[in-house]
Amino acid sequence: MSAFAEFVPPPECPVFEPSWEDFSDPLGFINKIRPIAEKTGICKIRPPEDWQPPFACDVRNFRFTPRVQRLNELEALTRVKLNFLDEIAKFWELQGSWLRFPHVERKILDLYLLSKVTPEGGFDVVCKEKRWSKVASRMGFPPGKGTGSLLRSHFERILYPYELFQSGATLTVSPALIRVTSHLTNVRLLTGDKDRPQPERRSRRLKSAEVIDWGGIDLYICLACGRGDEEDRLLLCDGCDDSYHTFCLVPPLQDVPKGDWRCPKCVAEECSKPREAFGFEQAVREYTLQSFGEMADHFKSDYFNMPVHMVPTELVEKEFWRLVSSIEEDVIVEYGADISSKDVGSGFPVRDGKRKLLPDEEEYANSGWNLNNMPVLEQSVLTHINVDISGMKVPWLYVGMCFSSFCWHIEDHWSYSINFLHWGEPKTWYGVPAHAAEKLEDVMKKLAPELFDSQPDLLHQLVTIMNPNVLMEHGVPVYRTNQCAGEFVVTFPRAYHSGFNQGYNFAEAVNFCTADWLPIGRQCVAHYRRLQRYCVFSHEELLCKMAADPESLDVELAAAVFREMGEMVEEESRLRQAVQQMGILSLEQEVFELVPDDERQCHQCKTTCFLSALTCPCNPERLVCLHHVSELCDCPVTNKYRYAMDEFPAMLHGVKLRAQSYDTWAKRVTEALSADHKNKKDLIELKVLLEDAEDRKYPENNLFRHLREMVKEAETCSSVAQLLLSHKQNRARSKLTLEELKAFVDQLFRLPCIISQAQQAKELLENVEDFHERAQAALADVTPDSSKLQALLDLGAGLDVELPELPRLKQELQQARWLDEVRVALGEPQRVTLELMKRLIDSGVGLAPHHAVEKAMAELQEVLTVSERWEDKARTCLQARPRHSMTTLESIVMEARNIPAYLPNVLALRDALQKAKEWTAKVEAIQNGSTYAYLEQLESLLARGRSIPVRLDPLPQVESQVASARAWRERTARTFLKKNSTYTLLQVLSPRVDIGVYGNSKSKRKRVKELLEKDRGLELEGLSDLEESLEEARDPVAAFKIKEQKEIEAIHSLRAANLAKMAMADRIEEVKFCLCRKTASGFMLQCELCKDWFHGACVPLPKMGSQKKGLGWQSKEAKFLCPLCQRSRRPRLETILSLLVSLQKLPVRLPEGEALQCLTERAMSWQDRARQALATDELSSALAKLSVLSQRMVEQAAPLTASLFLFFLLSVDFQPEEAIMEKPVKLKPRDPEKKRKRKLEKAEQHLLLATGESRPKSKELKKADGKPKRKKLKLSPDKSKELKQLAKRLAKEEKERKRKERAAVKAEAAKEVLEKKREKKVLDIPSKYDWSGAEDSNDENAVCAAKNCQRPCKDKVDWVQCDGGCDEWFHQVCVGVSCEMAENEDYIYAGKRLSISPYIVSSSNTMLHQKCDTDYVRFCVR
Repeated sequence: MSAFAEFVPPPECPVFEPSWEDFSDPLGFINKIRPIAEKTGICKIRPPEDWQPPFACDVRNFRFTPRVQRLNELEALTRVKLNFLDEIAKFWELQGSWLRFPHVERKILDLYLLSKVTPEGGFDVVCKEKRWSKVASRMGFPPGKGTGSLLRSHFERILYPYELFQSGATLTVSPALIRVTSHLTNVRLLTGDKDRPQPERRSRRLKSAEVIDWGGIDLYICLACGRGDEEDRLLLCDGCDDSYHTFCLVPPLQDVPKGDWRCPKCVAEECSKPREAFGFEQAVREYTLQSFGEMADHFKSDYFNMPVHMVPTELVEKEFWRLVSSIEEDVIVEYGADISSKDVGSGFPVRDGKRKLLPDEEEYANSGWNLNNMPVLEQSVLTHINVDISGMKVPWLYVGMCFSSFCWHIEDHWSYSINFLHWGEPKTWYGVPAHAAEKLEDVMKKLAPELFDSQPDLLHQLVTIMNPNVLMEHGVPVYRTNQCAGEFVVTFPRAYHSGFNQGYNFAEAVNFCTADWLPIGRQCVAHYRRLQRYCVFSHEELLCKMAADPESLDVELAAAVFREMGEMVEEESRLRQAVQQMGILSLEQEVFELVPDDERQCHQCKTTCFLSALTCPCNPERLVCLHHVSELCDCPVTNKYRYAMDEFPAMLHGVKLRAQSYDTWAKRVTEALSADHKNKKDLIELKVLLEDAEDRKYPENNLFRHLREMVKEAETCSSVAQLLLSHKQNRARSKLTLEELKAFVDQLFRLPCIISQAQQAKELLENVEDFHERAQAALADVTPDSSKLQALLDLGAGLDVELPELPRLKQELQQARWLDEVRVALGEPQRVTLELMKRLIDSGVGLAPHHAVEKAMAELQEVLTVSERWEDKARTCLQARPRHSMTTLESIVMEARNIPAYLPNVLALRDALQKAKEWTAKVEAIQNGSTYAYLEQLESLLARGRSIPVRLDPLPQVESQVASARAWRERTARTFLKKNSTYTLLQVLSPRVDIGVYGNSKSKRKRVKELLEKDRGLELEGLSDLEESLEEARDPVAAFKIKEQKEIEAIHSLRAANLAKMAMADRIEEVKFCLCRKTASGFMLQCELCKDWFHGACVPLPKMGSQKKGLGWQSKEAKFLCPLCQRSRRPRLETILSLLVSLQKLPVRLPEGEALQCLTERAMSWQDRARQALATDELSSALAKLSVLSQRMVEQAAPLTASLFLFFLLSVDFQPEEAIMEKPVKLKPRDPEKKRKRKLEKAEQHLLLATGESRPKSKELKKADGKPKRKKLKLSPDKSKELKQLAKRLAKEEKERKRKERAAVKAEAAKEVLEKKREKKVLDIPSKYDWSGAEDSNDENAVCAAKNCQRPCKDKVDWVQCDGGCDEWFHQVCVGVSCEMAENEDYIYAGKRLSISPYIVSSSNTMLHQKCDTDYVRFCVR
């Protein structure tokens, strides 16, 4: 291998990851993997992940001194080169020349390789055959550059003199010259040459002054030629003072050396001195773990110029082998190796009593993988050695750094070794199996013989490594591994191993021996005997000690001890007989175990003696073993022995008995495992054999393992069979297939024991096979049968085995059920909806392909397509605009009748067609009947006809008739109904039924309803029962007459009752009047019809628009009707006749029309009677007299008989009662308009006329006349006080009005904007248009008329309308009115500015009517 070739990593060794069960027996697991691992020499074991022993060393007190390692001195070939170069350099230094290594092709010339590539014959032969170019080629130099000539010159100058020296040619001197030289030396001594002062530097040549002439004899002569001439070329040795001519030396010297020169004899003497044995020096510094780690990490990071954890292991490995093979680079590292744990403590927790173990350390302190425990385990041989052998029984510690290495070696006594890396960077290992150990030794001796010549036991010194690639090139198998923290590396007996550290780490190692090691250990002792190497312990002593106590031995170990003892005794007997034949008969028993080991070692082979040893009297301390008897002197020899020969049989017998118990057990196990079907044993018997083996600790050999496996397999099969038969298998795990069940049944019957569930498992297999046959037959059916498939699935569900037919059976069952569903659906067309068909098709799409399914799918798809088409057609017809005729739709319905599906649109079309026919028949019946139908009937027909999606020819005619009737009814309503009337048109036209009923609209309706129910015993829905009676009665005229008669009777009764109230003057406070049903107070008005009295504040005053100008209320035509009596307008008879003419043209009956006809007949009948009455002479004369009298009374302003009207105007500065009585009231008109002034003046005149006084013309007239007499107006104190308060209030409000009028102009623009916004916001509140509709308004978006509206929302919105005349609407919450008050009492809003209006005073009551801007407020004063 070239020194500069890149390193190729060897193959990896096996890596084992034991389970917790295997890990619990360390030596058992190692013995288990031994057949595999010993083939590679080393192996790696990864413990379970949870096994992480704590580091138990005392880090603070841990101190050590490492070894110093020069990397290029470790490798064998490199060390040979360095030794060679040292010898060459020493050779030339002794001859006064300093060696400088030449460079060729910019590289240092490898002088060692150059010396080796020259063939036999040396320099002369190569030069003669001109083979220097081939030498250059063999050394790796490129051809054609003259390198061969350069190599020749270097060889001739440096190596050729050394070769001649090595061959001895430089020491050839004649004996005569030697005698002459001796004589001259004596002469020099006699002449006192010895007293001549020695120069500080020895002369390189002789000077002329130093040559003494003794009669023609030279004192210094050349020992090569014997002449003393040419003194300038004569060299004097600085060691022995011999002299040589430069040209007489071999090879001759061209120049005189500049340094000290030694003659060839002195050079040979110096170079022949033996070299010191190579070894590692100890470092001068002591380290702690921390300081060593800092140094190691600093070295690695500096060397690779990167953080230590980022350096790849492959890079470190290649660099290591490059460095150890390089002679130019000298890298020095330190290695803390072979540190005894007995001194500094183990890395594992131990029970040494120095400290108390923590709970988590107890487990690891007792673990067999604890390296302190492994050598002394029960199966280990070393446990029988009492002494603590450091490194073997006591673990050693290793603190490594990058490149620190351990060289090729095998363990002492070829034992096992185990290494655990506690922490740190990996450790790289190389191993060679035991069978290649001798091969490795031969290769290393062959490649580096110089090293083994000086150190025969070099490989036992742990100081030499060799590149694994070199060994592999020479046929040595090498394996490698990287041991990481927390991993074990085990080396097997006689397995060479070496390696190096990737960086800073901490490891611990120890040896152990098992029973299989005993024969290897005996071979190792023989090997040591040949190498004359010391033993660590006596192998013979170990065997005898174990044989002395056989019961303590493991059975496998006892068997091994028995075999080894037999061979040992046989060899001892042979050796003793040989000694006896030599005549050594003196015997002496010696207890060698009491003698120290170093005092009983063989003088020749260094073996520790135990069974026998020979000694002689002349030197009692000198012992030899029986193999080296000849090494003693001839004096009588004494044979010291430990045991007599007759003691060995007893020892062997005890061990044999211990081993034979195992043999008996093994025989029983073998018979049980190999028994036939008829002679099988029960599982319990096999378990007993296994328990016996475990109790006796029989060896974990193949038989033991086979028995355990069979028992485990049998138990597993029994459990599986039990689960299989009890249907309790874990659903998460897969079931057995048919093939697996067959194999399982076969396995049950192949087991070497009887399983009780085997027969049941066989029956299960038969059932599964039967199911398989039936399933195949069912799957072959043309049309799947759901009942048969379901039965098979039920059967298969009971078989707790994986049945491949089940998925197909389930698939076929789905198909069969789908087909059944399709068959049932198509058999009942009324249930076959589009959704059902789509669902069936969708579910059928997900089914597996089947011809029956495909056929049904096609049939379904066809029906669905036809159905969807007709559904769309029917939907189109139903939604068509204009609508289709009945003929068209009937043809469509007839065509879709044969479709076998439920079509909602077609059915709807059919239903619509049927309804159209029924509607048309009803319309025809009505039109062809003898009488017209009522409007309500036609409206109902119209509503029904419009909802029918069919073109109905009579529908436009019905719509026209209904529209005409509604138009007539609306026209009639506008004619009769007042604005905001609470009565319907039918109520107005019909006779009254609410005569004598008072209260608000809601309570009045309730009372009317109660009266009607009481009178007729009927449950009425509305205010008028005439409407219902007209609808039900055959003769509406008769019903009208009946109601008319009842109305007349009721009004007569009411008039009589009201007239009777006036007779109760003494109890007037108890009598109830007016709408409010309260006592009389204030200004009262009497209704001309019902004769009841009403408060002026509760009812509106009669309008004066139709009265003559200037008469006011004095006119006799001013008639007052209460709101209950005057419910509607009173149109002229001509208008009513026009309505009746329009009614006659309508082909519809209206209850309102019939009521109007009856009312018209009643009015015309009354008119005829009135004319007849007026036509009589008596009534005509009476009316004429009354007319004349009335005119006269008006003209004279005579007091009225029935009532006295007093008009006066109140000014802003209202005067008290006394001023009013003493002087006439001053009128200060406030209206700037002339029309208003004239009205006020007329009112003042009427006031003065009524009081009998005249108005003074001016203030002066008033003073001249003094205090005129006038008639005083007598007022009660309460009335006076009330008027005074009213005057103050009016004055204040008048002042406020003036202020607002001044600001009116400025705010006009703002008001217009505000009015526009209000118009946008205000809803169409029907207060001025439909009072009944707005009475219970809940519209929260309407606008409240209150100044400070609180804007309530949702359920808080309740409305109330002012009953004072303004008819404005207010939120109840804004004006402080509750729902109960709004329902039971009349409300009058008083929150606006008051303007003055005339008082109207009767003889008993006074009424003040104030007109507001938007509403009216009425109140009374006494």
